[in-house]
Amino acid sequence: MKNFKSRYFEDYKLNDEIPHSVPRTITEGDVAIYLATTGSRFALNYSKEFSKSLGFQRIPLDDILVFHMIFGRTVPDLSLNAIANLGYAGVNFKKPVFVGDTVSATSKIIGLKENSNGKTGTVYVESVGRNQNGEIVLSYFRWLMMRKKKEGMIDSFENQVPSLPERVQTNAFYIPENFKSSKWSSEVTGSDSFFEDYGVDEEIHHLDGQTIEEAEHQIATRLYQNNARVHFNQHVEKSGRFGRRIIYGGYIISLARAISCNGLANAFKISAIHSGKHSAPTFAGDTIYAWSKVVEKEKINENFGTLFLRTIASKNDSKISFPEKDKLSENIVLDLEYSVLIPTKV
Repeated sequence: MKNFKSRYFEDYKLNDEIPHSVPRTITEGDVAIYLATTGSRFALNYSKEFSKSLGFQRIPLDDILVFHMIFGRTVPDLSLNAIANLGYAGVNFKKPVFVGDTVSATSKIIGLKENSNGKTGTVYVESVGRNQNGEIVLSYFRWLMMRKKKEGMIDSFENQVPSLPERVQTNAFYIPENFKSSKWSSEVTGSDSFFEDYGVDEEIHHLDGQTIEEAEHQIATRLYQNNARVHFNQHVEKSGRFGRRIIYGGYIISLARAISCNGLANAFKISAIHSGKHSAPTFAGDTIYAWSKVVEKEKINENFGTLFLRTIASKNDSKISFPEKDKLSENIVLDLEYSVLIPTKV
């Protein structure tokens, strides 16, 4: 009998390249389930007529759904024995993805570090997602805490911690061609706030809270084919650190982005995620709130500007707060810095 062998910390070698199995063809059903589990309301991703009027032949997928679909390819090789996904950097959305496209992924091990407890290590990877034409649609760095096969420090092991990009530069952003900015409609999006209407250091409370049900986060995570056991296997996790399943951190990113439509409805595309930190675990029954701060803004051309945002997601606390990055309170579960494209006033 052959058994599937998942990797532990000791099984990763620096510079190993891993081609991930099971490419994923995106369907309209995938989009519908994503909408059902997030409630996202960004018009470009859910209105065929609106996206066509702006110059798109088809509706582009929500960028965070694209991220999840690529991320999900990597899970069997990287995450089955992970205790936690610790963070992201340099997430670059290079090309839009549409229903009918098939996405695949590869990863390279770029760093390895033993943790002082002797039970875990940190694995650093660079992952790349491509469409059926071999075009890169997404690339990103992440690092995760991985279980060891055997407790104790490894003899003659040298930690290798990579230097990660602090941000994705503006000149690397995807800019839509033949975009008909004159067709942008405040009536369709529900907001009359454009690039010029946001000020640096402006704080936005997105107001809506979403309480997460056990079934919702599991359906969402299965949609991405993320089968990490910490999200699904209560038989095992009841004896784990928390005594219960934790919610996939990417689902919190989805909820924060969906909630941010209140106040940022015209921020139609995520260009890059510069850094992301899952600062505390989330469980079913928690209620997620979100707020954003405009860190920087830059005009790209006559059609677009970009806002550099810091979005905080909180569980069970709706009071707006932007603490220092190293002083996050226990209720904060996500600290995300990213850039969005937003139309200028015509």
